[in-house]
Amino acid sequence: MTTGAATTAGRPEPSAGRRAVGALRSGFGLIGPRHGRHSSTVEQLASLALPIGDDGVVIGVDAEGRPAVLGLNRPTPYDVVLIGGLWTAQVLALRAAATGARVAVETGRPQAWAQMVHAMGGGQNGLAVYEVGRVPPQGASAGTPVLVVRDCGMRPPRGRVASGPWQAVLTLLPYLSPVAPRLIRQARLVGVQRISPDEAAELGRALTLPRENVEALPTLVDGFTLWCTDRDRQYVMTQPTDAEIGLLGRPRRMD
Repeated sequence: MTTGAATTAGRPEPSAGRRAVGALRSGFGLIGPRHGRHSSTVEQLASLALPIGDDGVVIGVDAEGRPAVLGLNRPTPYDVVLIGGLWTAQVLALRAAATGARVAVETGRPQAWAQMVHAMGGGQNGLAVYEVGRVPPQGASAGTPVLVVRDCGMRPPRGRVASGPWQAVLTLLPYLSPVAPRLIRQARLVGVQRISPDEAAELGRALTLPRENVEALPTLVDGFTLWCTDRDRQYVMTQPTDAEIGLLGRPRRMD
């Protein structure tokens, strides 16, 4: 009688662990890499954090050349007014769709958006165009955020689909108009491209802009936008990618 492990032909029988390794090596699975375990003490847990913020749509670069990011996908209503050109609004729509948002365009000039719709798969891949006043409920959620772009001319009517949780609304105004003060008061963010000196003076009063900003607005080159919140002012240059140039052309203020 023997004690300890059983033997076969005088050799100890392999343990269960060795048999498992042998089975893996013979084709019943793969042995993954062997790394040391990563662990931390309870005292170290307080120093661990996940970065939040600085996420969203890259709308260009700031004066220092750093990426300027616009967080459109929010759990609270978010209204944006852009006093500028169609080109910039379309670039923002393209980039929002690229981040996974669905884009609904309300416009009186669907032909101006037709090329984008065609390039994105006929409205089945994140962008759809509707007549003015015909935007249906979008069913926005954290998993499917929505950007509604209102390209309705100088006097856009009150929209049927308003901003809400996970649904931002971007209203495009080609120039300052009688409805602009109301829209600006409601907006969380206002973007301004090149406008006339008289418009700059009026807008400066509405947004409480410093004198240097008011004087600079009539001189902005194509692609430049002054983005304004209640507290911050930031100039941003939107630089198109090669694909965006092929689809929309170069930056331009006039349509």
